[in-house]
Amino acid sequence: MTATIIDGKTIGQNLRARIAEETAALSQQHGIVPGLAVVLVGTDPASEVYVRTKSKAVTDAGMRSFDHKLPKETSQAELLALVQKLNADPTVHGILVQLPLPSQIDSSVILNAIDPGKDVDGFHPMNAGRLATGLPALVPCTPFGCVLLAKTVHTSLAGMDAVVIGRSNIVGKPLAQLLLGENATVTVAHSKTRNLPEVCRRADLLFAAVGRPEMVRGDWIRPGATVIDVGINRVPGEGGKTRLVGDVAFEEARAVAGAITPVPGGVGPMTIACVILNTLRAACARAGLPEPKIS
Repeated sequence: MTATIIDGKTIGQNLRARIAEETAALSQQHGIVPGLAVVLVGTDPASEVYVRTKSKAVTDAGMRSFDHKLPKETSQAELLALVQKLNADPTVHGILVQLPLPSQIDSSVILNAIDPGKDVDGFHPMNAGRLATGLPALVPCTPFGCVLLAKTVHTSLAGMDAVVIGRSNIVGKPLAQLLLGENATVTVAHSKTRNLPEVCRRADLLFAAVGRPEMVRGDWIRPGATVIDVGINRVPGEGGKTRLVGDVAFEEARAVAGAITPVPGGVGPMTIACVILNTLRAACARAGLPEPKIS
């Protein structure tokens, strides 16, 4: 068996195209142009690349992009003041503060200060609570993208055995909640889980989000299972260069699984697309308009 490759790049491009259509309709029919403010503190190279990618995706979708680049010496009070300014700006429908933040700033204080209705990262406790209780919410973009990818393989996730490896507030926990919302049977595994390979082998849907390069081996995977690899790890490559790998040993897993995401080109492009989708959702909600039906 050779697994079908789940092409997150193409799926993400198609989603972004549908978002652009809905954005154009929102502008034409209601005079609303969604706006996303992205705040970057410092000069972390990976964050700078990610922010540029987000900004291009926003403008490509016909939305307004508001980029705020602050020096790494920025104080917590200064950043809070900017967040409050963006909260009050009616042209800004989504706010994204790029993590990690410098050590002098408490990330939780900043994230909790963002208006929950503009929290396109879905990290605010109010959005987390609404997700956990089954209420409409802006949800974290990477888990959102994972579920959308799984649904390109399976028309319905109801009744499927799903195993999520990782219990972070950013991916593992919200992903489990989203899968419960799809009526899957969910197991959240982590570093203290006993017989982890055995737990994984019973999964119809396996999501790896632990940040350990190629930890999940081919013999951990149930034949025919769908594998969504959230990990992005940089490891030594040929000629002194580095390469990106996921949390799953791709070639081993590909020989067993029914469908699998590559790294790169799997979950990453969907995360970007879901940031844009959440911005559109936030703009519609702010205007009292129905949820866009495009995901």
